[in-house]
Amino acid sequence: MMVPAVLLLLGALTAVTAPRLIARADWPDREPVVALWAWQCVVAAVLLCCALSMTLSAAAAWQAVRGHVFAPAPRSVVEAYAPGTTGPWAAATAVALACGGLWSGAMLVREVLRSRAGRRSRHAELRLRAPLLPGEESGSGRLLVVEAERPEAWWLAGATPRLVVTTAALRRLKGRQLDAVLAHEQGHAQARHDWLLHCSTALATGFPQVPVFAAFRDEMHRLVELAADDVASRRFGRLTTALALVELNEDRGVFGPSPAPQAHVPLRVDRLLAPAGRLTAARRMRLTAAASLVPVIPVLVTLAPALRALG
Repeated sequence: MMVPAVLLLLGALTAVTAPRLIARADWPDREPVVALWAWQCVVAAVLLCCALSMTLSAAAAWQAVRGHVFAPAPRSVVEAYAPGTTGPWAAATAVALACGGLWSGAMLVREVLRSRAGRRSRHAELRLRAPLLPGEESGSGRLLVVEAERPEAWWLAGATPRLVVTTAALRRLKGRQLDAVLAHEQGHAQARHDWLLHCSTALATGFPQVPVFAAFRDEMHRLVELAADDVASRRFGRLTTALALVELNEDRGVFGPSPAPQAHVPLRVDRLLAPAGRLTAARRMRLTAAASLVPVIPVLVTLAPALRALG
């Protein structure tokens, strides 16, 4: 049974070549939503190669698993995969890949629990910093103002999601800049960018030696900000959104000679002030379709022996 080995090679090839192709392209910054989808398809293809290889390896190693995997298949299809003809490597491969899958799930659960704990801590802190007034209902309004000397604004998820803004930010944000910040954070919430960040962080944390997962995490953090910037700029203009970014980050030193902590902020401002033209709708559709086909390839490789056996 050579299909599991072919799937592993295909997963390795996808993990090496696809990120390089995306990095060399000129369209990810112009179409961050399409780039987000492309990255998800690449990582899904890599994980699918591992999952399918694990399943077929387990079917080759153990009769009980084989009976479930090939239960509805005719005899010719079962023989096409030549189960039972492999050596001990099939069981070792299945166990190793299964352990990797369990480890990925554990990392995702840990990341979600950590995020929820942080959110509860922020809720508790806000209840102390901005207690309810007599007669005020919890969660009334989508904007919460807290006293602070540092200009900050963030989206607080939960049962009653709200935009939290400090008094220093209110003093800096002028005109519709506050509306642009609100639209930016709502763009994150509506697109569920938090789940993308959770999944990418879990994979990168669980497998720090795998470059594709580290690149996936870094690009998710960068692209979700670009996508949210586009949501805000379409509603309130690129200049207003860029000025809001400058006002919120000017005192953090990100525009200095060595803005290491948040070096992406100046690039986001430059992108808003000097935007490259968007791709045509037809090219966006072609890129989306091409990315969607990447996870289909492992499925076709897996089904190839069965399709040949069925004629």
